[in-house]
Amino acid sequence: MAADNLPSEFDVIILGTGLTESVIAAACSRVGQRVLHLDRRNYYAGNWASFTFNGLLSWIEEYKAQQETPSSKSEQGWNDQIEDDEEVVFLSSVDSSISNLEVFSYTSEESEDDVNSLPKAAEEMNGCRTEAQDTGSFNACTQDPQNLEENEQTSKNQDPCQSEEGKKDQQPIRSPEQALEVKKKITYAKLLKEGRRFNIDLVSKLLYSRGLLVDLLIKSNVSRYAEFKNISCILTCHNGKVEQVPCSRADVFGSKQLTVVEKRMLMKFLTFCLDFEQHQEEFQDFAEMPFLEFLKCKNLTENLQHFILHSIAMVSQDASTNNGLKATQHFLRCLGRYGNTPFLFPLYGLGEIPQCFCRMCAVFGGIYCLRHSVLCLVVDKESDKCKAVIDTHGQRISCSHFVVEDSYIRDDQRMQTTYKHISRAVVITDRSILPSESDQQISLVTVPPLEPSSPAVRMVELSSSSMTCMPGTYLVHLTCSSSGSAREDLASVVSRLFHVPSSCTGESVQGSEENEKPVVLWVMYFNMRDTSGLDRSSYSLPSNVHVCTGPDDSLGSDYSIKLAELVFHQLLPDEEFCPPAPNPEDIIYDGDQGEGAIFENDSHKEEVVIEREDELLENKEQTCSSEPADSTDSVGQEIMTEYDIQSLPLANSS
Repeated sequence: MAADNLPSEFDVIILGTGLTESVIAAACSRVGQRVLHLDRRNYYAGNWASFTFNGLLSWIEEYKAQQETPSSKSEQGWNDQIEDDEEVVFLSSVDSSISNLEVFSYTSEESEDDVNSLPKAAEEMNGCRTEAQDTGSFNACTQDPQNLEENEQTSKNQDPCQSEEGKKDQQPIRSPEQALEVKKKITYAKLLKEGRRFNIDLVSKLLYSRGLLVDLLIKSNVSRYAEFKNISCILTCHNGKVEQVPCSRADVFGSKQLTVVEKRMLMKFLTFCLDFEQHQEEFQDFAEMPFLEFLKCKNLTENLQHFILHSIAMVSQDASTNNGLKATQHFLRCLGRYGNTPFLFPLYGLGEIPQCFCRMCAVFGGIYCLRHSVLCLVVDKESDKCKAVIDTHGQRISCSHFVVEDSYIRDDQRMQTTYKHISRAVVITDRSILPSESDQQISLVTVPPLEPSSPAVRMVELSSSSMTCMPGTYLVHLTCSSSGSAREDLASVVSRLFHVPSSCTGESVQGSEENEKPVVLWVMYFNMRDTSGLDRSSYSLPSNVHVCTGPDDSLGSDYSIKLAELVFHQLLPDEEFCPPAPNPEDIIYDGDQGEGAIFENDSHKEEVVIEREDELLENKEQTCSSEPADSTDSVGQEIMTEYDIQSLPLANSS
């Protein structure tokens, strides 16, 4: 909707289209609230967004431009709209939630035709181009030669995934000639040409099959707008090699990594964890002690301790026993609902999920405007409540409640200005870290801390079957809590798990050790602000202004869904949170024009303008980085998994 056509009054105005804000918008619109949903960006989902490769390069350029010349929008045009008993609270016009952005490309910059005509395959891998850095400059190669030498030596001596023992158990590998044949086809020009096949997430998360997000998708019927794929493999880096983690009963008894005694011990322990609350006497003395100490007390072998701590419970070594048992129980209860692992991944990337909730909000009358923001809040001095906003076009819009993403809040409106950060790396590689018969698997990999002070690293490897990368490549997301810049935190892990060309000429290290590793074609490092530790008391804002924090560093999205429900009940304490949307067959159209509809058996009986959804979809095609999944008339969307012969409906799974 055009900015000059906006109504002058709404019940709820929401600024930011991240997951939490989008869920709140859908929930409010569903129960009949008039919702205006704005975002200063030109794409949906904020820091939850997914980009095509070309779209991501544009996003990087915008970030670089912002670093060089920070935006300074005028704060004029509001004086004549403020009364004597009112005051204004300005919002930030600059997003500072992303920092330390560095991007490197190790592919050839020649065109595909030029590459195919080169006489030597080795020449086709030449090139080391820095796409963007925090300084905003494009240098030929920014890697320090001394650091490169140290990294190479470290890679040879300390590689946790390539020990002598590990080499014997490696999967069959390509010959150097075969590896060159693959590499020569993937040039930078090829990545650009196939850029629309990529959907690169800013945040890396998975959906627990019995997590709050999946439950909400099913309950609200929003699941019809998306498709999902089962995570097919859970891996860990252990004893110098990448191994598959036995987590289901079939995996445990079929594992070649465990002895018969270990299999019995593991099954006994996992059975205990399913209802550990009923056996207080077994763990009450360890409840607040480290979970690792409890595992040792159970006489589990070092192998089993590693699998349980890092790949099943997925907690830190100093996590309490109580938290470790709860995490293990949650993992086990999620097994078997949609496949042999607890996790799902949305096709086309995680950015599809906020867009699904935006679509639901639009269907129920919500109005959306991208590239549109709020300049300031109008606050009543007597009640200390926000009564209106003035947008960046100078229009005053009244509202009862205002919901805002944390990145729009100025530091002088915060009671606490120190935050955690998340370190992220996005890597495009030429093959899987653990090759298998199928090239369509999606894997979750845990990399334990390389040093006691280092954080554990979570890695999600996506194949082209996830609709996030082009065939012949893999998209790898690495995430950990920050102790420094993202490159400082994650570059060592990347160099240990993958082969990173060690010189500006792109020459490959000779020998079978490096040829066994997937080759890095392109990598991006950045830090993202994590404000999940802040609560309402952390902000100096009017009482009816509600702040939504951005993504946290956990694997699931439970925190964001809990926050969305909490804010919704603060807005509307007597309403149900995201009641089921009616199925298309329950819609009775009112009138011959088909412009409105009333839902049968709906307690709210509100009228809905159907064109709102068409408007949203049209806007998405112009501003979003990936094509939206088509909606269906079925109760739930089918799950697409590698192992399925008969696909399972998300809404009907037990």
